[in-house]
Amino acid sequence: METVPCFLCGTDRYDVVYEARHDREKDADLIQKFRASGDELLIDQLVRCTQCGFQYVNPRLRSDLIFSSYTEGDDPAYVSQVDARERTFAASLGEIERVAGGKGKLLDIGTAAGAFVAAARSQGWEAEGCEPNKWLAEWGARHYGITIRQGSVYDQPYERQTFDVVTLWDVIEHTPNPRQMLDRCRDLLKPGGVLVVNFPDIGSWIAKSMGRRWLFLTSVHLFYFDRSSMRRMLEAAGFTVARTRPHVQRLELDYILFRGSILSETLSRSARAVFKTLGMSRAHVPYWLGQTLMIARANSGYRGNGSATEGTEGTERASKTGTRRNGGRTD
Repeated sequence: METVPCFLCGTDRYDVVYEARHDREKDADLIQKFRASGDELLIDQLVRCTQCGFQYVNPRLRSDLIFSSYTEGDDPAYVSQVDARERTFAASLGEIERVAGGKGKLLDIGTAAGAFVAAARSQGWEAEGCEPNKWLAEWGARHYGITIRQGSVYDQPYERQTFDVVTLWDVIEHTPNPRQMLDRCRDLLKPGGVLVVNFPDIGSWIAKSMGRRWLFLTSVHLFYFDRSSMRRMLEAAGFTVARTRPHVQRLELDYILFRGSILSETLSRSARAVFKTLGMSRAHVPYWLGQTLMIARANSGYRGNGSATEGTEGTERASKTGTRRNGGRTD
């Protein structure tokens, strides 16, 4: 395990929001839960920075182990919903195009099976993606006939200022270093390019009302942004937020009810049986549980202010000296 400071302000002082519950760990192998369809409610300790109020998991599994776990294994549960995911993504492309000033070259980071890339290409974008998971990258490339580079975005041979739009759909909360990810996105965007970020909003009324039973409070999410903290991080990384709105997604009804089994297996099983009898299991159902979409524009001439670099270095130092303890994408 490793301990990390706050990624927004760099302090290592925090209050505990939820204590760890490692007795509820479902996976004998701690890294098996890190996958696109990860569905285990949070069992790790959630803390709140005493200086800025940002919430994050601390301590957590080491960053290198998290990334390596995302590269391995299959994920048929995720790809079972690609048709519904395409509908979700297609609905956002018009808004993205308006902010970007037209269609152009697009990169989807953490593209999973490539549903967004496929939706964008069908609407005239020159789109490609990269994805750590080998199985998902191969499945998406084969299924859609699109370009998906397997591996981390940091390992890809993309040239600077190549893309008009870069997207992070349900990615930023998974990455061990969100600021480093945003810096990489800025580097890849053309001057004035557009960044799209979707994230589960812990400041939403539904997250607050559900507390620890909020379905996006899972063990695969390392950071918990609200609109204020996400805007602050984007602005510090040289972006200006142009649009902010709730993000309504679509999945098959049976899949949504299946995922709800982490709250109540009995109710989930009963509801699935009823809707199967009614022939509604495969219906694409819109749902919202606090997801928020932000579209931001890269500031021209941004050179950074130094504080982010210091924060990243501080995080890396903390990671290297982190202590080990026993025990231990709901996108």
